[in-house]
Amino acid sequence: MAAIAALGMNAGQFNNEVTYTKRGTTFALVAQKAQSVNLNIYAEGTGGKPVKTVAMRKGEKGVWKAEVKGDLKGRFYTFNVKQDGKMLGETPGLFAKAVGVNGKRGAIIDMAATNPEGWESDRALGYAPTDIIVYESHNRDFSVSCKEARYPGKFLALTEPWAIEHLKSLGVTAIHLLPSFDYASVDEEHLDRPQFNWGYDPLNYNVPEGSYSTNPFKPEVRVKEFKQMVKALHDAGIAVILDVVYNHTMDIHNSNFQRTNPDVFYRKNDKGEYSDGSGCGNETASEHPLMRQYMIESFKYWADEYHLDGFRVDLMGVHDIATMNLIREALPKNVLIYGEGWSAGSCAYPVEKLAMKANVYQMPGIAAFSDEMRDAIRGPFSDDHQSAFLAAKPGHQESIKAGIVGCIEHPQVDYSKVNYSKKPWAIEPTQMMAYVSCHDDLCLVDRLKASIPGIGTDELIRLDLLAQTAVFTSQGVPFMLSGEEMLRDKKGVHNSYISPDSINQLPWDNMQKYPQVFAYYQGLIALRKAHPAFRLGSAELVRKHLEFLPVGEGLVAFRLKDNAGGDAWRDIYVVLNANKYACMVDVPEDAYTSVVAAGKVNLDGIRSTTTSKLEVPAQSALIVHN
Repeated sequence: MAAIAALGMNAGQFNNEVTYTKRGTTFALVAQKAQSVNLNIYAEGTGGKPVKTVAMRKGEKGVWKAEVKGDLKGRFYTFNVKQDGKMLGETPGLFAKAVGVNGKRGAIIDMAATNPEGWESDRALGYAPTDIIVYESHNRDFSVSCKEARYPGKFLALTEPWAIEHLKSLGVTAIHLLPSFDYASVDEEHLDRPQFNWGYDPLNYNVPEGSYSTNPFKPEVRVKEFKQMVKALHDAGIAVILDVVYNHTMDIHNSNFQRTNPDVFYRKNDKGEYSDGSGCGNETASEHPLMRQYMIESFKYWADEYHLDGFRVDLMGVHDIATMNLIREALPKNVLIYGEGWSAGSCAYPVEKLAMKANVYQMPGIAAFSDEMRDAIRGPFSDDHQSAFLAAKPGHQESIKAGIVGCIEHPQVDYSKVNYSKKPWAIEPTQMMAYVSCHDDLCLVDRLKASIPGIGTDELIRLDLLAQTAVFTSQGVPFMLSGEEMLRDKKGVHNSYISPDSINQLPWDNMQKYPQVFAYYQGLIALRKAHPAFRLGSAELVRKHLEFLPVGEGLVAFRLKDNAGGDAWRDIYVVLNANKYACMVDVPEDAYTSVVAAGKVNLDGIRSTTTSKLEVPAQSALIVHN
């Protein structure tokens, strides 16, 4: 790859850290300033002394190498680097692909033997960004409380018929899995104890997490079961997106980065202190040639070895623009990349060079979340108790309109009135992720309860459905949190990253309790998939075919006109009414058929009438066509 070669190292250098054959295993560790490196071979993944210690030889470009003859399959290894006269501590290396329990030692396995039946014919589904509908889920949340689950909380739960049928019936085309690489906070040796974490504390970036496998003590199990999960989802037509966290590590001093190349992978500020743009105690230096190459190779490895369809980049605003563009270049065009277009604190790197939302226009083929649309719909992230459009508060129309068009330039969107962004930041609408809630915040139900005191169940459901109508009719890429289709709550917990299952698990009983909620989500998704007018994919087409109607406060209304995108419906009108009373919206007199009205969706039509005024019931959406 030209992009990697330009960095001054060999392509695939990190990826080739351990190369196994039955005749022998070759080890190659990048440790540029090391004085010496010892390779330790162990019989077990934890405990005991090395059965062999080998002094590695320094080669070109700071790569230390060793070859150990014989079949080492089933053995474990660590490296120990000496720099500035001291040993830095044992590590499984930078690019371990298999590890023992809790990831302290690398494991030597035959990767080909981890491929499930039919894996050679499996591949990424290749959905266009316009066809992606994202369902964000945590491996444990999704299945741990489901009575039908044979493997609750495990990768294999997503291979089971009940899980596949739920996702297919809902209609989503992609599942976004919260971090599923090997992370540090869950003790894999004691999974009988109550433990929970979202997984944003990286340990080994290129290995599946052991606590989601049926046996974390056997290194090949987590690898094979992750692949089985991917294949089952692919067979069902569901793409798999992995949440990746390259912006920080669990800590600095015990990290694999620091134990091989001290202070190379992390940024420091002008005072020589470690910078903390991640809000987690450190931030990585994506602009450094080693970290940049590492990220490129790691993304590519997950895409190639695990057939992934996309990546969600945690705190993408910590990384530099150039690195993100090189990652985009290294991956197939049909692999989706999107991320958080912000950091959690100030970074020790010029903000104009960071992959912030405001700089997305410099990153073609990469998308970012729209907090403009999110907060205009339900209220600001900074105050759980403050409401917005859903409570019919004035001043939020322009921000929602910006979200409806995908945060592109549009003649009817006045960005001087848009929250957070005073100019369009997306070149194409598919560079914007449309959403109203995700894992990292109050979920939508809890937000409604917190921001609208005394809200009853009926009103809560009406506003929930209204909010998601804006998301699924946006020209951006729609994104939803798992469980919202069953009116999930998290008992009001804003940051549930270490909360117990009782807070985070999906309430599967709600499927019977609130069937109308699932039916509405299902209908909205079916509407979007059936009608290309809602997913034009081109800024030029959006400007040509989408126009907003003049309406009062508490309303947003737009028309998709002239068979937009080749749609079978000539004109489509979408009206969002957050007011507690019905509203009338003027339209050209014609015969109209409603397909969304009063909390119901029917693509074959709910009611037909000839009129010049659309009546929109309180706190609901109306969609009609002619």
